[in-house]
Amino acid sequence: MKKTIITVVGKDTVGIIAKVCTYLAENNVNILDISQTIVQGFFNMMMVTDANNSQKSIAELAEGLEKLGASIGVSIRCQHEDIFNKMHRI
Repeated sequence: MKKTIITVVGKDTVGIIAKVCTYLAENNVNILDISQTIVQGFFNMMMVTDANNSQKSIAELAEGLEKLGASIGVSIRCQHEDIFNKMHRI
């Protein structure tokens, strides 16, 4: 399984979750777990996904998500689970 960690951070607006989920569905990426919160108008979401059935590489998905984020005013990062774990291990 190609697990990826996707984080979305920015000012809260209508449709953030819908647009991110639509992009993932269009690219055959399954959402395994999702958590989101809004703190004083700032949106924060973390997703664990399975990109195994996607025709795109993780790098291509990450680039597409970054572009999507820029278009809706949020920062979106997508990383392979192994990279995420190594970056956050202390």
